[in-house]
Amino acid sequence: MGLFKQMKDMKATVAAAPEMLTQARLLGANAQAMAAQQQAAAAGTAAPVDATGPDFEPIAGVSLAQYAEISKNLASVNYDQSRSAEVAASFGVTAENWATAVAGWNARMQANRDVGKVFNSLYTQG
Repeated sequence: MGLFKQMKDMKATVAAAPEMLTQARLLGANAQAMAAQQQAAAAGTAAPVDATGPDFEPIAGVSLAQYAEISKNLASVNYDQSRSAEVAASFGVTAENWATAVAGWNARMQANRDVGKVFNSLYTQG
């Protein structure tokens, strides 16, 4: 009976793999953007950011501040992306809205460095 449970678990993992890979790529791109911003800030080239406009509007009901807070709390599950929906749910965000927010915020950070700068600032705050 244990073998069948393992097979069922493996099927579930394989089915979830494409979404997990997508999230991992987006988080990787986000990490690269944050690293570049930190280097710029360390070099003293960081300028103040105006955090207004359409690129700063919530995505699927998730504000940039909430996205940063949930992202920071992924540390509590060792950054296990398969558990990101669980962490988001603890903040009142559905799995569907979290997936939409992850894709949306990461796309905005890639398209608009100011969004990434604000995210980085929010993420690194105590």
